Amino acid sequence: MAAAADPNDKNAERRKRVFLGSLPPDFLRVAAPAGNQQQEAADQQAALALHQQQLAAMGGIQPTHQMGRLNITIAQAKLAKNYGLARMDPYVRLRIGHFVLETHTDPNGGKNPRWNKIVQCPLPPGINSIVLEIFDECSFTMDELIAWAEIPITEAVLCGETHEDWYPLSGKQGEGMEGMINLVLSYATAPIAAPYAMPGASPMMMVPTPAGYGTRAFQAVPVYTQAPAPVPVEPPQLSEDDLKQISEMFPNMDKEVIKSVAEANQNNKTAIVNSLLQMAE
Repeated sequence: MAAAADPNDKNAERRKRVFLGSLPPDFLRVAAPAGNQQQEAADQQAALALHQQQLAAMGGIQPTHQMGRLNITIAQAKLAKNYGLARMDPYVRLRIGHFVLETHTDPNGGKNPRWNKIVQCPLPPGINSIVLEIFDECSFTMDELIAWAEIPITEAVLCGETHEDWYPLSGKQGEGMEGMINLVLSYATAPIAAPYAMPGASPMMMVPTPAGYGTRAFQAVPVYTQAPAPVPVEPPQLSEDDLKQISEMFPNMDKEVIKSVAEANQNNKTAIVNSLLQMAE
């Protein structure tokens, strides 16, 4: 009978088999076929090339640029027909590039809804019109599209003039036969930081837009982030005496319209008077 092996000798033999040092890169990795390895290397090269291309494109952007801001006063509308048995509850939806904005609903507004709503939106380069839609908000069915129009952003507005006008609406009655809507447009520019693309997934911004007719929700829209964020500048305040003085200068002008024009011109008294003079012509 062979003598039993010494336990100390067995432990020493096991220690000799232990791998010491850093593990190789392919440790515990299942060997991949040669074709997959070549495809993986090609994908890595393509990803690096795309990354370099994006960096080169970003290098051409100036540190700052002028971003336009469009101010829109949605005053009122005169519609050709009240659809349905009850008075309509109209609201307005605006599309400016990738931005979507909405007014509140005018309950029982019928054919003459009033909103007096001011919205502000960045004006992307190359966008020269506003797509406008008027809906009748419904509680148990889909919101009904009543009228629509494409409003041009004129050169006069882009040059800093405040423009007020009645724009024709299209709908079931025909092209330009569904009524008219009253808008006040103004435009301003301000230097902001240039946009840059974040590495990895595209950043998202939540903008108000309905997910479907009959619902009010938010939709995620991919946008560029800004770095650093511009410091907001508080507009000058318009005193009650200034507002009263302007109202006395334009006694036939509705006070709500004057307030809307004041907000659109950031309470600049001279710009307000000039805008009201243009509207009164």
